[in-house]
Amino acid sequence: MLLQRTLTALVLAPLVILLILLPSTALFALITAAAFMAALWEWIQLSGLKNSVWRNALLVVAAGVFALLWWLHATALTPLLLAAGVAWWLLACLWLRHFAFGAAPTRENLALKLLAGAFVVFPAWLALLSMHGRASHGPWWTLLALVIVWVADIGAYFSGRSFGKRKLAPQISPGKTWAGAYGALVAGVLVTILGGWLLEVRGARLLALGLLAAITVSASIVGDLLESLMKRHAQVKDSGTMIPGHGGLMDRLDSVFAALPVFAAGLLLLGL
Repeated sequence: MLLQRTLTALVLAPLVILLILLPSTALFALITAAAFMAALWEWIQLSGLKNSVWRNALLVVAAGVFALLWWLHATALTPLLLAAGVAWWLLACLWLRHFAFGAAPTRENLALKLLAGAFVVFPAWLALLSMHGRASHGPWWTLLALVIVWVADIGAYFSGRSFGKRKLAPQISPGKTWAGAYGALVAGVLVTILGGWLLEVRGARLLALGLLAAITVSASIVGDLLESLMKRHAQVKDSGTMIPGHGGLMDRLDSVFAALPVFAAGLLLLGL
């Protein structure tokens, strides 16, 4: 499984990098919206909605929301919408603490999970647009946001394997350890400081960027745990089968969805 995951990552990573660096922001927005809608489809399935007509109807509504966010993405509302996305992930921490909440397959819990999916996906897409469309190094900041999550995931894997004993959230994701979380933080901060330096960030703002990286990695862990909670509620191993060795798109994007609003909002606060 590790070999398959590695080979898939080696194939997909260059494609993702080219997707970020080469297209215009408009084309980038269109492609990523399609990918995010596919992930949202998996989230809808995890939520327990079985009626295919309603699933398709929700995707049509989602397409309308993406169009609305494109219209709003370069306005004064962007910081407020990003703040809402960050606030959601703080609220998600409470859900993880009370992990049995929403587990019963009721209509109310279905509605709650569908609403949660909106807060997972849409602020992350708006964060992508906010970063990619920046006048200075926009695509590179976007790439750095993803690299932080990728490197943190690698750091967590090797640190957890080497030193992991104390479980991070055994009732939600038994494989995650505190050692893995610390490894993710260290790896994420180091690559961010290097990336920030290459993007001409110096002095106190570079140190602040390192702190932002630590917060971003922490958010990515919350995103990973939240999707694990959703899968545990749905009693499935993966959100889908789209990516060999990795499961579904949501399985690969769960950490990214949480990290993007935090990192984009932090860049705005730092004036980067």
